[in-house]
Amino acid sequence: MTGGLLTAIFHDDTRSRLISVKLFLLLILVSIPGFAHDIVTTKITFNREIIRIFNTHCVSCHHSGGIVFSLTTYQEVRPWAKAIEEEVLQRRMPPWGAVKGFGNFRNDQGLTMEQLELIVDWAEGGAPEGEQKDVPASPTINPVSNPIHSANELVVSGETKLAASIRLDGLWPKRVADNTSFKVTAELPDGAIFPLLWLYGYKKQFDHPFLLRTLIVLPVGSIIHGIPADASVALLSASRAGHQSGAREPDNHQH
Repeated sequence: MTGGLLTAIFHDDTRSRLISVKLFLLLILVSIPGFAHDIVTTKITFNREIIRIFNTHCVSCHHSGGIVFSLTTYQEVRPWAKAIEEEVLQRRMPPWGAVKGFGNFRNDQGLTMEQLELIVDWAEGGAPEGEQKDVPASPTINPVSNPIHSANELVVSGETKLAASIRLDGLWPKRVADNTSFKVTAELPDGAIFPLLWLYGYKKQFDHPFLLRTLIVLPVGSIIHGIPADASVALLSASRAGHQSGAREPDNHQH
């Protein structure tokens, strides 16, 4: 009987060890991304909402053969869901380079608050793919052209008082160090302050002009504030940028 009891105890102990090993391996597997399945808690899907945001704001650079890795399909995007959430919340992507709402620009590539909420909801809710029938047609991807500065631009550095009026159509950082941040404002002769551009973490790699949605008239004597002495910004006139809409006097003044 003693031998049978020892044998039973040995088998029970061995069985317990095997169960413990299996549980340990299971815990390891479920802790590794790729083995675990996120719990889906959102109705937002990649194929219905998120891909449309990407097609508008991302794939001009993030496509096969582009300047960075491709983000045109769910399979390409899914591993980056959390990283994408962080990048857009920090306003590092898309690389607009300016604070949204400080100035009003017709070529603004920054995401709206509604678009940010959709991406965050999707990423935090398990990043579901959705149904194939919701996938839109592939967008036309135009090559990204390198901008060229003009000799006719009015380049300002430091505090500058305008010697002539300008029908301002936009601003273009010309000599700005990477990751630089500063606010550019115009002080009108009547003392009113008009916000023009707030650069934030600007990177020369993504060099581009900031074109106003409606051009404004800055009269003689207006003072441009906020540009550091070691930086320069080009003021684009309406004739330089080819804007066709009528000029207006600055509004939304800050005192």
